[in-house]
Amino acid sequence: MSRPDSVESTIVDLDEVHLRLDSAAGPVNILRGLNLRIQPGERVGVVGPSGSGKSTMMMVMAGLERPTGGTVRVAGQDLGRLDEDGLARFRRDHVGIVFQAFHLVPTMTALENVAIPLEFAGAADAFDRARQGLEAVGLAHRLSHYPGQLSGGEQQRVALARAFVAEPSLLLADEPTGNLDIGTGATIVELLFDLAERRGTTLVLITHDPSLADRCDRTVRLMDGRIVDDGTAARAERERVAGD
Repeated sequence: MSRPDSVESTIVDLDEVHLRLDSAAGPVNILRGLNLRIQPGERVGVVGPSGSGKSTMMMVMAGLERPTGGTVRVAGQDLGRLDEDGLARFRRDHVGIVFQAFHLVPTMTALENVAIPLEFAGAADAFDRARQGLEAVGLAHRLSHYPGQLSGGEQQRVALARAFVAEPSLLLADEPTGNLDIGTGATIVELLFDLAERRGTTLVLITHDPSLADRCDRTVRLMDGRIVDDGTAARAERERVAGD
């Protein structure tokens, strides 16, 4: 069944988003008028060559990078209207992020790392929920281990648990298997899609792997800071065939 593409139904709405940075050689246009709508629960793969703007687009969606033009709305909120504290609260309540590098706090245990966003939100049951999150990714036996005592795959599982523990409406994943071997990466991918499916989380996945992008509902292609294919035609065709 097709999803309506009205602004009211979208969880991510990029409207003519530009990002230009100054450099010694002159201004550099990183994003050049992006227009993109993503519906709740949708899984979107983002592909394109290195330097095409994929990670920057994700940072803009998360409110970690402010565009120099256009409007960014996520979960109904115009991010341009929020100050830095407001953006931090917004991410805490609505957005989970998984990076290629694990970004765990080395002096905290796996349990403490996962509990961080819940503690920031003032949740009284932060550690109980963090424990459940680690159990969901198969790390019930690693609660008290520090990142340096974990394998790369285990560290990324901790990062996944941390990203999902606050039940965000949007999960942004930037090459989450990039630092892992093929077998471990495949395990992480299965966990990622399974958690997103079970929790109804909208997933935006940046990847260089076409087979991984094909697992998503649609694939968005970037080139030189522009969206050259937003995947809606392919999605509509799949839905038409499924409905026949």
